Amino acid sequence: MRLGVFDSGVGGLSVLKSLLHAKLFKEYIYYGDTARVPYGVKDKETIIKFSLEALDFFKEKKVDMLIIACNTVSAYALEILKKQAPFPVLGVIEAGVLAVKNTLKNKNSKILVIATKATVDSHAYKQALLKEDFLQVEEKATGLFVPMVEEGIFKGSFLNSAFEYYFNDLDFNPDALILACTHFPLIADSLGEYFGENTKLIHSGEAIALQLQQEFKLMSIQEEASVKFYASSDVKNLKKIAKLWL
Repeated sequence: MRLGVFDSGVGGLSVLKSLLHAKLFKEYIYYGDTARVPYGVKDKETIIKFSLEALDFFKEKKVDMLIIACNTVSAYALEILKKQAPFPVLGVIEAGVLAVKNTLKNKNSKILVIATKATVDSHAYKQALLKEDFLQVEEKATGLFVPMVEEGIFKGSFLNSAFEYYFNDLDFNPDALILACTHFPLIADSLGEYFGENTKLIHSGEAIALQLQQEFKLMSIQEEASVKFYASSDVKNLKKIAKLWL
């Protein structure tokens, strides 16, 4: 089977890494819309337009399934993509919520969602979690983490200063921290140190792999998988980052 993975840029490589580790597919097609990244600051109509253009790309590549690794696209365009795609399309938000359900048994658990501004403004995670009766959900836009990750800043005093900037006004320590941007798993270790061992980190890639195994009954295969990388701009840089991140 051939799996497509779409992201607005390079962040979706963190999702691809988890999928490769799960060994569920023989072929992977990764496409990053690097010419128009970031999506997290764009309006809904533009996000939908770009997403449908990406869908046309994956139709040409004849994938059997498509993973929307971008949280912003998952928030605004997933339902439209599902209606227009001739194959199953999964987003990271529904996978993240499934992971929360599997991780937290107490509905009074405190949950913090960190994401780009567009994802936070959509309230997609909060609404989905409220439907599952998780009533203590906070959201926070932490967009500065994206360029820091792309600069290779995964730990250290500069990143810790950003943590203080965003989190010093929190009046609770979360039971679960949802990394609702595909860049954020690369700073997961630092976030874990900051919040402590009692905070469970929910990672988009691990969540989507779990959903594929649970809902589609996919099993690990022994064959070595092939991966092809495509980008709307500077595919050489995408491949360079992929070597570092994967």
